[in-house]
This record gives sequence, C-alpha cells and structure tokens, in this order.
Amino acid sequence: MSVRIDIAGLRPERVAFVPSPLAELAMALHALAEPGHHPGLQGWVTGVTARLDSHLADRMCEADFLWRTTFSDLFMPFAGIPGRSTLPGATIAQELDQLDKLTDEQFVDAALEFTCAVPYSSYGPTVLSDPELHRRALELAASRGPQQVRFTERLLADPVRIRTWFREFVEDCDAAFFADTWSRLRHQLAADARHKTDLLRHKGLAEALTAVSTALTLDEDSARITVDKLGDGRTATEDGGLLLVPTSLGWPHLSVLHRYGWQPTLHYPVGSPELASPSSVEQLALRMTALSHPVRMRLCRHLARSAYTTSELAQAHGMTAPEISRHLSVLKKAGLITTRRRGRYVLHQLDVTVVARLGSDFLEGILR
Repeated sequence: MSVRIDIAGLRPERVAFVPSPLAELAMALHALAEPGHHPGLQGWVTGVTARLDSHLADRMCEADFLWRTTFSDLFMPFAGIPGRSTLPGATIAQELDQLDKLTDEQFVDAALEFTCAVPYSSYGPTVLSDPELHRRALELAASRGPQQVRFTERLLADPVRIRTWFREFVEDCDAAFFADTWSRLRHQLAADARHKTDLLRHKGLAEALTAVSTALTLDEDSARITVDKLGDGRTATEDGGLLLVPTSLGWPHLSVLHRYGWQPTLHYPVGSPELASPSSVEQLALRMTALSHPVRMRLCRHLARSAYTTSELAQAHGMTAPEISRHLSVLKKAGLITTRRRGRYVLHQLDVTVVARLGSDFLEGILR
C-alpha cells in the first residue's frame, strides 16, 4: 500500500518547495472540524472557536466534508492549471484567482472528491458530461446525509454559484481568523521551504525527501518516489513539475495530490517532534499482527515485568521451548522485544517504549 510518483525525466529546477496559504487554510478548517486529529492544536482550536461568528460557523458546517474527511483539491488550485508548472500564490487572493482558472469540470470533480464519484488518478469522464456519473454522485451524496445532497445538487445545477460561494467563504475565513494565523505561520513555512530547497540544490532530491519525511523514499533506478501510506495511487510528473508544500497545522497528515492531469503535490507537516521516526505501514501491521495472538499477549505480560529465558517462559506457560521460541521470533521480528546475553543464557524482555507508542503510531499511520 503506497502512493507512487513517477519522476522519469524530472529536472531538478522543476522541483519546488513553496508554502501555500490556501492549503494551510484547508488544514486550519480540518483542525477545527476534527480537533481530535490534532491534540497539539487544542489551544488554537479553542481560541478560534470561541470568537467565531455564528453565521460563519454555520457556513463551515454547510460544506465541512470538503475538509473534514478528505482534503479537497480545491485548496490547491495551482496544481490543476494547464502546464503543470504553476506555483502556489503568496496570498489567499492570488490563490483564489488561480482557482478561477480551473474549468467548471475541474472544479466540480474536485469538489465531489468526498463522494468518490469519479476516477481520481486515472483518466475518465467528468460528472458534468456523464449522466451516469451525475446520477452516481447524487446517490453517493445521499448515503452521507441531506447536507451533502443539497450541496451536490446545487453544485451540479449551477457550478458558478458554488464557485462564488466558495470564494466568499474563504475570504470570510481569512478575515475572521486565518489572516492572523497565517501571519504567524508563514515565516516558519518559508524558512522550511528555503532549507529544503538548499538541501535539494546541494545534496540532491533523495536528501531533500528524507528531510521532508521518512515515509518518502526515492528509487533512483526506477525514477520513482514512494509515499508510505495506507492507500494506493499513482501519478507522474511527466512534462510538469513536483511541488512540496509545507504545513504547520498538518501533523500527522502527509497528503499527496495525485489527481489525473494535475501537478503532483506533497503536502507535508513541519515542526512536530513526532515526525522524527514514524513507523512504516508495513512495520505497524507487523507489530499489531504479532500482538494479536493470545499466546504472545500472555508472553508479553511476563516480558513487560522482567527479562526471561526461553525455558523459563516455556515452564510458566506449559509449552515446549521450540513453541516459545517461535512466538518470541515473531515478537522480535516486529521489534517488540529486546534480547541480551547473560553468560550462557539469553534473556528476552518487552520493549515497553515501543509498545507504548503503538496507539499513537496507529493513529499516525491511518491518518497519514
């Protein structure tokens, strides 16, 4: 499970680290809608919510599916502009002007991403041009409640009206709370972008990607970037570029825009100590599988309290030494136990620090 970005022929000058105020606003709206995803932002969320105008709060609820369950590509319009080389604007106003350059078909398909009504990373018909997709979009919206149905009906009947609504909504959010937030965050994001750009120029793409996240790997032989995520997708830079957009509000989300025909974009979090060594999806699955076996759970009860030899564990659990060894091997392969030698004895003990992190690792993995 991963998202792959084919970068064959990508020139270094077409790789850009650039902050985006509109993309950061998307993260701000998401944090307000899902504060549980972002425990480090509780103070900010409480402060903004307390002073939020009730009318604007109602409008947030009107279309929160654009940022609550997924990050609509409407917040990254620069990626959809023909030529696949447009950079994010420096201000909300500039990026809203970029949004105006998207066709109605692009706007509607991006706005309906929450319904999964149209193909995302492959070519296909648009909702506005295909009656079956039109019907399917309404059907999927209905399964999510009357709010989504009303929005979808209005969007399909009059895209221009919804485009106007979206622009006014973003402008009102900017005036109400985001301009102040952006004034504090933009310097950190600009500094991170400069730092990553220097790494790219002086040490190459592999070093720059490692600095972004250990969830990113570059295979230079196959000219491919792999993003370790619980999901599948594929895109290519082709004759365009690759954008990497930092976010201060985004952890634990590492988002990848891989919509067909759009410029591949990585939206990555900065400034979080938890980012030092996130577990890979494969490693997380290995650990949870290892702990799901009832025998290994009982072994962990002993190993959490003290170090034991294989024969001691076998005697305590009424099993043979080879049986215990097989279970210990699974736990060790998953990185859940440590071993040390004392004379001719080998002692095993649970790594409680790793186990204690499993909950946060699981959340980071599924939210990444």
